[in-house]
Amino acid sequence: MRCPICKKEAPGAGNPSRPFCSERCKMIDLDNWLSERYRISGPAEAETPDQTLQTDFDDEGAKGKCD
Repeated sequence: MRCPICKKEAPGAGNPSRPFCSERCKMIDLDNWLSERYRISGPAEAETPDQTLQTDFDDEGAKGKCD
């Protein structure tokens, strides 16, 4: 397996930094995430309040139960 940062061969078994070859490459990867150098592609979909608060029953079923 190759290290995703430096591309050197990374030992598999017994490697606490796996999939990286070393703690240094592991920290470089973490810094890339924290500095927002990595991006996940795809459109950003913002949730509307209606989508967040949907219930399992329709408005007709809700009427009368709480009245």
